[in-house]
Amino acid sequence: MDLPMGNGGGVGSGDEQEAASNTRKGKKSYHRHTAEQIQQLETFFKDYPHPDEKQRRQLSRRLELEPKQIKFWFQNKRTQTKAQHERADNSVLRSENDRIQCENVAIREALKNVICPACGGPPFGEHERRLSLQKLQLENAQLKEEHEKVSNLLAKYIGKPISQFESLIPMVPRSSLGFSPGTSMNQRLGNPALDLDLSYSPASSNNTAFLYQLKGIPNMEKALMLETAAGAMDELIRLLRINEPLWIKSLDDGRYVLHHESYGKLFPTINHFRNPSARVESSKDSDIVTVSGMHLVEMILDSEKWVDLFPTIVTKAKTIQVLETGTLGNRSGSLQLMYGKMHILSPLVPPREFYFLRHCQQIELGLWVIVDVSYDCSLQNIPPSCSWRFPSGCMIQEMPNGCSKVTWVEHVEVDDKNQTHRLYRDLICGSLAYGAERWIVTLKRMCERFSYSNGEITPSHELGGEFSSPEGRRSVMKLSHRMVKNFCGILSMSGKLDFPHQLSELYNSGVRVSVHKSREPGQPGGIIVSAATSLWLPLPPQNVFDFIREEKMRVQWDVLSDGKPVHEISRISIGAHLGNSISIIQPFIPAESNMLMLQESWIDSLGSLVVYAPIDMPSISMAMSGEDPSNIPILPSGFVISSDGHPETGSAGASTSKNAGMSGGSLLTVAFQILVSSPSSKQLNMESVATVNTLISSTVQRIKAALNCSGLD
Repeated sequence: MDLPMGNGGGVGSGDEQEAASNTRKGKKSYHRHTAEQIQQLETFFKDYPHPDEKQRRQLSRRLELEPKQIKFWFQNKRTQTKAQHERADNSVLRSENDRIQCENVAIREALKNVICPACGGPPFGEHERRLSLQKLQLENAQLKEEHEKVSNLLAKYIGKPISQFESLIPMVPRSSLGFSPGTSMNQRLGNPALDLDLSYSPASSNNTAFLYQLKGIPNMEKALMLETAAGAMDELIRLLRINEPLWIKSLDDGRYVLHHESYGKLFPTINHFRNPSARVESSKDSDIVTVSGMHLVEMILDSEKWVDLFPTIVTKAKTIQVLETGTLGNRSGSLQLMYGKMHILSPLVPPREFYFLRHCQQIELGLWVIVDVSYDCSLQNIPPSCSWRFPSGCMIQEMPNGCSKVTWVEHVEVDDKNQTHRLYRDLICGSLAYGAERWIVTLKRMCERFSYSNGEITPSHELGGEFSSPEGRRSVMKLSHRMVKNFCGILSMSGKLDFPHQLSELYNSGVRVSVHKSREPGQPGGIIVSAATSLWLPLPPQNVFDFIREEKMRVQWDVLSDGKPVHEISRISIGAHLGNSISIIQPFIPAESNMLMLQESWIDSLGSLVVYAPIDMPSISMAMSGEDPSNIPILPSGFVISSDGHPETGSAGASTSKNAGMSGGSLLTVAFQILVSSPSSKQLNMESVATVNTLISSTVQRIKAALNCSGLD
């Protein structure tokens, strides 16, 4: 133990001038005798732990130390010895407590098996038996009620009674479902209103996850999930609260990216992909959003509301299993195993799929952290993913006036460069497409949309008086939101067909076509052909958005308008920007006088979108009257506009030649959906596919001609 030294150093008496003139020699002498001094003090302490004043002066003279040093040393030594004794006592008490607990558990288990020697029944009195019987009857009634609820849900979703459903899955015995008295079936299967997918089909890709949901998660794996989530939460909190040296600002765009060397020292990780083209994307961003913290937490923890909150990023989401529901009122401690599919911008960009754990903690009053981390749940029949999610997520801080400050961290490892078309590689590989800034910008825009929907913000620029009813306004906005979700969902183009093209591959991707049979509610029944293409334009994204959104310009690119102008009869604002709106457009088609067009457009700092769909007069009237629009069939088409990922600003217009360099322009995706046959038709006429291909190619040529960019062909 170090001795506290006073101003006099190690010299208590003697010639001070001699000590000062030989400072270096004095220091060596002090260090050489410190161990001896401590040894003598230790020996004295064993016999006299509380020396009086006289004993302290004697030790001071003998050891050449000041009396205060002797006094302080003994005080520190007594404190240290007391702490050691307390730790030893606590250890003994903990061991004794563990032993007693083990004995208690053993006694309880033994009592469960105790029987009366005379009659073989439980050794309880009549009163205790009646109470036990009443308790069992109550639990039995609760289980029957829950069983009936789940049976009704099964019958509703699969159209068969529970007995027939159980015959579909004979490999799952009833005992393996994990139901026990006092345990809610909703807890085992998850909340049916939120995350229970009861569709069963042998060809479904979700079968394994569904069986996983039925069987439940083994206790050992659940413990591993809890440990993984806790470690991810600790890591994310540090990533959220620390900037340098973990985060550095990029010199290119000023955004925060991880300093991988500093990160690797704190959080050693392994590479999940061996391909040399694999890369790590990291980003961090924050902003204020107009929604309360608790409301935002609830939306993120609900898989369906999570998709509604980020419709342009998350195309599919499912809660496979709720492991912990969290504290009532703040959801702290919530833990769930989830599946998410993320896709944006274009069919030329591959989707990213994750099986991940989502964990929420309220670390202090009004402050939540929600972490996502990939988890290998070892499900069968799951194709290998090209992405892995390191601890990512957000910190939500409650602010005054119903607002929240959200700080977002994205940290993933991906191997999708070879699958991404060259048009989008700069944008995707530069972390702009899926980075934290896009999550924050989308969240901020959607929260603003919710505020306009709830009437919290009074719009200053709207057209028409048909939306004076708040219910009608919300109904039309709900219908338009479903239209946008449907449009974003088709961009992944599963089962696509590639059509050859004669355009330059540097500027155009050709047309991709996907054919599927409509099974989802809210879509017209029959076979639907989806066609999409992406191209580069040497114009700023704002210019392209203004051209496509403007109703007066529609006649220049809309092939179906037959060269006739359209008229905007009503408009709802969904944001402060003039371009963020929902419009009802009336095309000038005499043969289709009953047909209107519903269109939604928005723009933010990272891109823009224009989506529209034909809708008949009775349907739009029903929505405007405030009725539920969920069953109104709608088949959207539209445009996605973004920057090309280059920092330079492109020049507009005619000066761009065929050999111009690709920098500072826009990436435009054009996507159409067309119903080509009725539900009774079983075959697709390839002429219809060719017609769609011609339609989308003609639209692209018209847009390029109107923007004076035909030289890119």
